[in-house]
Amino acid sequence: MGVADGKVAAMPEPSTESYARRLNTWDAAMIVVGGIIGAGIFLTPSTVAQHTASPAELLLLWVVGGLLTLTGVLVYAELGTRRPQAGGIYVYLREAFGLLPAFLFGWAMALVNYPGSVAAVATMFAEYLGAALGLPPLTYTKPVAVGAIVFIVGVNLFGIRAGATMQNVFAVLKLAAVALLVVAGLVLAGKQPGLAWAAPAMPQPVSPWAFAGALLPVLFSYGGFHYLNDLAGEVRNPHRVLPRALGLGLTGVVVCYVLANFAYLSGLGMTGLAGSTAPAADLMRKLLGDRGATVIAAGIACSTFGYCTIAIAGGARVLQTMSADGVFFRAAGRIDPRTRAPQVALAILGLWAIVLTLSGTFSQLLNYSTVGEWLGHVFGIGTIFWYRRHCIDEAAAYRAPFYPVLPLIFMAMVVAVIVASAIHAPGDAGMSLVIIALGVPVYYAWRRIRSPG
Repeated sequence: MGVADGKVAAMPEPSTESYARRLNTWDAAMIVVGGIIGAGIFLTPSTVAQHTASPAELLLLWVVGGLLTLTGVLVYAELGTRRPQAGGIYVYLREAFGLLPAFLFGWAMALVNYPGSVAAVATMFAEYLGAALGLPPLTYTKPVAVGAIVFIVGVNLFGIRAGATMQNVFAVLKLAAVALLVVAGLVLAGKQPGLAWAAPAMPQPVSPWAFAGALLPVLFSYGGFHYLNDLAGEVRNPHRVLPRALGLGLTGVVVCYVLANFAYLSGLGMTGLAGSTAPAADLMRKLLGDRGATVIAAGIACSTFGYCTIAIAGGARVLQTMSADGVFFRAAGRIDPRTRAPQVALAILGLWAIVLTLSGTFSQLLNYSTVGEWLGHVFGIGTIFWYRRHCIDEAAAYRAPFYPVLPLIFMAMVVAVIVASAIHAPGDAGMSLVIIALGVPVYYAWRRIRSPG
């Protein structure tokens, strides 16, 4: 890959150690679904209900959040078809703004966000699996979480086809868990008609600021759609499949989220949902007793496990691309010629995630990485302006509609999220910027170490 003066002049030519395009439309769409749906929809709706005044407003928030996310997804679809390579945002930043900005994004994601999110969600998987099996939490959580990470990395070492097959199974299982919630809500709706649309006894005053504040957890629940772009180098016919999979995947998620929230309202009511700390378990318990809570715990375990498979696979591709550019360990840039998997990058990411899991520091690290991750989205989406200006003669199989309105809407939304996060937790926002800044000397150190001669 030709990196000169921090820029990439052209797309790299395929090599004998390049990724193999083995993901079809179904695989890609399931990656979008699996990357977005983790544990959020089973927990977050209660937080949103606490800051809304009516069931209609609650459902509207989930629709608006989906539409706002769609503005970013459509732009990512164009970026992915323009550069259907492994690495996603890192690749777009590298080409548009240079290697240093790309490295700073990759540094923050590789050091904190990817392994931190894997550690956090793997721990959540272990907790819900234990709840489903009736195991004592203090004795099994960390070993099970570590075992899950090791297993996922092990499967992915055999290539993207093995990882995708495992991911597809768990994506279907998580969709089944959401479907179970919807069915439970509909059954309860028949027993208590009108509860879904009943306003709380003392409705909260509605204001634009309250609505915007309630929108934040909704947007976080829609996060994760970018993982498919990280894996774009392994998608068959990416110019056709990427836009289709991103659109189908997000549409499916929006439908699931709206139906799940209607189910919560049908079974628990607005007041019950706002007062619940585990709405999915409470809903199922109301219908089937403790057995229902156990069943949905197993469903959440499947959902969280599926998310980890995508985060590990996508994060490893970013690490591998960075290494190939000379700004990470040389060995991590190698793609196994037989399996076409970045085996060393997978091992490094998995090992660091295990360290974070055992240390228990992942929660705070994730808080520190929030601003950096969303800043990456701002500049990542912003690269569309560079491509539209500098690649006029480049054939684009897909172009995001309503340019430049859509990218501007998404960037404005993300900036609002960053500002709100900084106001809510200025210390975490400051640490996020510190982590990014620490990447500058690391970048120059890597360039010096890896420079020829």
